[in-house]
Amino acid sequence: MHRRTAIVFSISGLLLLPLWGAPHSRPYDDFLVLAQQQGAPAEEESKAAKEDDSPEAIMARRFPQKVRVGDLIGLPVLDGDDVTLGNVQKVVRTPEGKIKLIVSYSKWFGWFGRPVAVPIEVVVILGRQIDSLDMEPEDYEEAPTWTPGKDQTIPDNEIIRIAIGRR
Repeated sequence: MHRRTAIVFSISGLLLLPLWGAPHSRPYDDFLVLAQQQGAPAEEESKAAKEDDSPEAIMARRFPQKVRVGDLIGLPVLDGDDVTLGNVQKVVRTPEGKIKLIVSYSKWFGWFGRPVAVPIEVVVILGRQIDSLDMEPEDYEEAPTWTPGKDQTIPDNEIIRIAIGRR
């Protein structure tokens, strides 16, 4: 009985030996080729989308995610060199429906700053901070001081979308 079992295992091992070092065949290679062949129209669409340099289109390419307004209040706003420009005081909606962050901008790390309206399209959120990607510190300096007027403060429990950034 033991001799017969040993013979069966030996024969099956010899039959499987050529498959041991053989390259693995992937049944989905054909699908990858088809996807690459069909990718040309998508590339043309992405080129057209990249040509649209409006702030809204740029924000849409940054994968905006839902965030509660109250979670944005108090977050620091940083420039490209990680220098604090100010902190978010409130979030408002203009009569045109645009969302703006009211940031207390100051040259001295955001202390004793004046309120500046920053469009949500020019910033990204990175964890517990906001990076100002498309608005330079010079733009903050030149921006007019924000005063409450027709803008409506968005309640803390409302959900808005903000672009996601990474380092």
